[in-house]
Amino acid sequence: MKNKILFFFCAGFFLFVTQSFSADKDSSVMKISGYVDAYYACYNDSVGAGNFQKFPSVSPRSNQFGLNTAQVTFQYDAEKVRGLAILHFGDIPVSAWSGTFNHIMEAHAGVRLCSRVWLDAGFFRTHVGTEGLLPKENFASSVSVNTYYEPYFEGGVRFNYNPNDKLAINLFVLNGYGMYEDNNDKKSIGALITYAINANGSIGYSNYTGDDSRLGDSISHTRIHQSLFFNYQIKKLKVQVGGDHCLQQHSDTTHQKTASMVSGVIGLKYQSSSTVAMYTRGEFFSDPQGFISTLFTDTKGRLTGYKLFGITGGIEYKPTDNAYIRMESRQLIMDQAQEIFTWHGEVKNNRLEFLLNMGVSF
Repeated sequence: MKNKILFFFCAGFFLFVTQSFSADKDSSVMKISGYVDAYYACYNDSVGAGNFQKFPSVSPRSNQFGLNTAQVTFQYDAEKVRGLAILHFGDIPVSAWSGTFNHIMEAHAGVRLCSRVWLDAGFFRTHVGTEGLLPKENFASSVSVNTYYEPYFEGGVRFNYNPNDKLAINLFVLNGYGMYEDNNDKKSIGALITYAINANGSIGYSNYTGDDSRLGDSISHTRIHQSLFFNYQIKKLKVQVGGDHCLQQHSDTTHQKTASMVSGVIGLKYQSSSTVAMYTRGEFFSDPQGFISTLFTDTKGRLTGYKLFGITGGIEYKPTDNAYIRMESRQLIMDQAQEIFTWHGEVKNNRLEFLLNMGVSF
């Protein structure tokens, strides 16, 4: 019942905005669109029937059919105002999203300040990282562990400036790192800069700076997260490369020194025909101080965070531009002493995954 009320409220709100703010109705556009992704997944890690796998986001349940997302988008664009609201339902909202605003993927209103400058406020999807979260946005259906530990969503304001058709500059003032609601009285800042090299490729840089220490914490934990990414297409081959580096004060195992994380991803996708493509992705993630991932004692008695690499391979069939069927497999391999997976009662440091995804946008 609550979900139905939320759906009709957003629909009514956007119809109201359409009627209220459009002085010139011929120049305004109201769009409603949808997206559905269903899956079947298998993981050789025993976490219990119906439970989420480790690093849960896309296709997080093993040995069952599931729904990653069923979402509806309301978008309004006019000369001086704009608005966007995306509602989503399925496993992704439960496994990866805000517990408070679980079904709101994105919702913000915008006003044009001058010719090429917009001010938007509300809830946004993250501006950090190389990959998106949704399968339709990426080469692979799964996301890298690198992407899993990046923020998925944020709340605040965005200044959007497009000086020309190639360059886009976005500046953010945010509540915090991967949160809609603030957890202290401090605000964070961030930036996303993208540049279109030509019709075939682009490069981008994003960052985040903020202290998300809880109220009452006398020690600052200022975090500086930076991400650089590159996309390019050479005839039938698409290339995607990205890397992250993050520093955080007073966050090593002694809580006295600055801790650091580094991660990267590289993806290749080859379009073998008009409807069939093959893809592969390599990834690595190193957070030895465990300030982003998990701090635990490994089999050698060391206090450490996650260190891993992985390889993904798959095939995609697209009967139309707005639909896909994907079959892929991934092997994740942790540091030798990080035996975090269990299979048939045996602990181990690696996991094999199999995903079958089908998605349609409309």
